[in-house]
Amino acid sequence: QVQLVESGGGSVESGGSLRLSCVTSGTTISRYAMGWFRQAPGKQREGVAVINNAGITKVADSVKGRFTISRDNDKNMLYLQMNKQKPEDTVMYYCAEDGECWFASLKSWEYAYWGQGTHVTASS
Repeated sequence: QVQLVESGGGSVESGGSLRLSCVTSGTTISRYAMGWFRQAPGKQREGVAVINNAGITKVADSVKGRFTISRDNDKNMLYLQMNKQKPEDTVMYYCAEDGECWFASLKSWEYAYWGQGTHVTASS
């Protein structure tokens, strides 16, 4: 059974930094694309940053230059370094694994497995 558990969310002042972590079990993440997504209440889940099995990344325009995704295949971990946080970054963040393919997409429906989410608040 594949499980993903996020941690590292919390409160930060605008301009500050946080690092989210995602620990996985029941899977070998080196085979698959992984990603971070976020969702505000009443809105669709959006892709923030994704990474394929070769370490190639894609980042949403809204966070480009501020957020960095990385993975540690040996530890089965996924990370999201968030710098220069803005109030609009205040939402729930989710870790996801494609489960079938190495190709990294920012489209949430491409991902089969999800964590429960961790909330980030960036205060103005």
